[in-house]
Amino acid sequence: MAYMTQENKKELTPAIKAVLKKYGMKGSIAVRNYSTLVVNVKEGRLALQSDKSYDSPNVYGLDRHYSGEMLNFLTELRKAMNNGNHDNSDIQTDYFDVGWYITINLGNWNRPYVCTESAVTQ
Repeated sequence: MAYMTQENKKELTPAIKAVLKKYGMKGSIAVRNYSTLVVNVKEGRLALQSDKSYDSPNVYGLDRHYSGEMLNFLTELRKAMNNGNHDNSDIQTDYFDVGWYITINLGNWNRPYVCTESAVTQ
């Protein structure tokens, strides 16, 4: 059963903040429903696709939708968020066993992501 506590979040926070700082991004870290670690990226120097003001990327298919430095950022962030996690799921037998789920939000529907530098793109 997926389970995320505030103590686990505190342990993961330094590595997550290091990734945010490395790429010039600002965000917050939260726990949702005691099962999901959430990073809300509010602003940064990396641009989203031109037609989007927010995005919640599928963490299992980042390379299908992102490239370049944005892909590097999201991949490193996912790795930092999953440090110590496990996934023993078997989708064919409908068996799901993960330590915790992760969600990355780039902006939000009511508060769009703000790109602080227009020269760097996805």
